[in-house]
Amino acid sequence: MKIAIDARTLRTSTGRYIERLIHYLQKIDKKNNYIILLKPKDFDSWQPTNPRFQKVACPYKEYTFSEQIDFKKQLEGLNLDLVHFAMVQQPVWYHASPVVTTMQDLTTVRFKNPDKNPVIFWVKQQIYKWVNKKVARKSAHIITISDFVKNDLVGFTGISPDKITVTLESADELPKGNDPVKELIGKKFIMYIGRPTPHKNLRRLIDAFALLQKKHPELTLALAGKKDSNYARHEAYVNEHNIKNVIFTDFISDEQLRWMYENTAVYCFPSLSEGFGLPGLEAMLHGAPVASSTATCLPETHGDAAHYFDPYDVEDIARAIDDLLTDEKLRRQLIKKGKQHVKTFSWQRMAEQTLAVYNSVVKD
Repeated sequence: MKIAIDARTLRTSTGRYIERLIHYLQKIDKKNNYIILLKPKDFDSWQPTNPRFQKVACPYKEYTFSEQIDFKKQLEGLNLDLVHFAMVQQPVWYHASPVVTTMQDLTTVRFKNPDKNPVIFWVKQQIYKWVNKKVARKSAHIITISDFVKNDLVGFTGISPDKITVTLESADELPKGNDPVKELIGKKFIMYIGRPTPHKNLRRLIDAFALLQKKHPELTLALAGKKDSNYARHEAYVNEHNIKNVIFTDFISDEQLRWMYENTAVYCFPSLSEGFGLPGLEAMLHGAPVASSTATCLPETHGDAAHYFDPYDVEDIARAIDDLLTDEKLRRQLIKKGKQHVKTFSWQRMAEQTLAVYNSVVKD
């Protein structure tokens, strides 16, 4: 089989999934041939370790005419047996070979962005809805990363649950280095890492932190992630309300992320919507107690190894974090449970399940 994998998301916030998939496919698949499609800026940063894997530059941006026309032509010229798209952004009229699509969540169709022009955002959201339904229905098979997303997709698109396979993500130990986040050295901090978009619920986390400061004035809130216009809005909010001890780290390396996980007092996951919730597992793996939202898939992913709160209730967010700051027995229990819980997940198993999907689709 000649399989193309769209890895344009490799260096994005959801890139861990596709990077680990390709990594483990190279270990387990000695039969099929693969073409890994990469953005030009990522081309030199990824090198194959299996001679059956080669890379091809794919310069087409998401939701563009070039993606629909030129990317389609590129794929047709590769004479493929199968294409695996890691996101719904793809040439929707490509039919030269069967398509497998990973749909990680339906956030773009479920949530509004209050910071955007409402008319323009409404138009975009109608496009998102159409694309998600079109892709779900035309793909030979869909892969999702949690049972919650599978059920959500069935309800939204009307496709059969038999057309969907759930392949759970996992967490790997991050590389250890000598590169701490300098602004946090010697500080007692709670942390979050990820994008700052509205469904991530950082505004309520910041408000909860402001409540916590009354009892824990020594505490710092560390928000990690590449600064963009959304983070700028949160910084402006912090300054406007004179909330002290909030640090926006900007982009951090994997070594720095490991240092933060290992040194944080609490990892907080306040999201209103997730497809899986990988940072919570990473935090558990590196010994951080996790305070988690009860929204969408997060209880499924974190199991009984997290301390939960209502993400719409600022006081409840503060309560859950405070419990982990003050109840040493609870804290130790969750750290122990977290390290055991992570062991139930496996990237290699995810790759094996994905390969089984490929074989099933082409066989059929």
